[in-house]
Amino acid sequence: MKTVILAVGYGTRLSEETGVRPKPMVEIGGMPILWHIMKIYSSYGYNDFIICLGYKGNLIKDFFADYRLHYSNLTIDLRKNSLKLLNNEVEPWKITLVDTGETTTIGGRLKRVKEYLENETFFMTYGDGVSDVNISKLLEFHKNQGTYATLTTVQPPGRFGILDLERDTKLVTCFYNNTKNETLTHWINGGFFVLEPKVIDYLKDDYTLWGKTLEILSEENQLSAYRHYGFWQNMDTLMDKNILNEIWDKSKAPWKRW
Repeated sequence: MKTVILAVGYGTRLSEETGVRPKPMVEIGGMPILWHIMKIYSSYGYNDFIICLGYKGNLIKDFFADYRLHYSNLTIDLRKNSLKLLNNEVEPWKITLVDTGETTTIGGRLKRVKEYLENETFFMTYGDGVSDVNISKLLEFHKNQGTYATLTTVQPPGRFGILDLERDTKLVTCFYNNTKNETLTHWINGGFFVLEPKVIDYLKDDYTLWGKTLEILSEENQLSAYRHYGFWQNMDTLMDKNILNEIWDKSKAPWKRW
């Protein structure tokens, strides 16, 4: 089963970092947050990734092209012009890197990777947030719900898209955009989706807004909400980055299962 990761953000509120690298390459504990997200899925046995590239996507390509070389021991024979890797302890990842444009909407990016999804159920998440969500239970919940889409809901303070949840069916009954009331706590869209290929039929063109698509799915009772009560943290600002690094440095990272 494939995992689509949206590694596309400019990270304007992280300009100290993102002036020279894409937001998903900002480091937590010495490794890009993108790597941490992939490790979460890999810890549950999902190792096939499709990464949607945007701003400075070439740096993400370079990182993975050189990954095995940088994280393996090796012997270089200069006279014979040969290189031998001495170990093979890198992750068993298959990574498809797709340039999906710098300004393309999320909907457009999904349309551009459709050919690599092989008409199968797939995971999707944003390239700037980590969580200790149980991926196996998330997938089981999605299958039991029988809807086209499932998103993971979390409860941090405001400034994100607000959801109304139906208590018994766990369907999203209303999806609407950011509140200006920063003090309120609601269930919000935390990413970590499970999607059926049918969702892509809702994406009419590259300008289809993902939020609007979720609104339509919720109106048709095709959007479910998996409530996650544990850890979730996005990396939107320098303060968020510092929080994540502090957690990691104290060896208390809840998302670390490896």
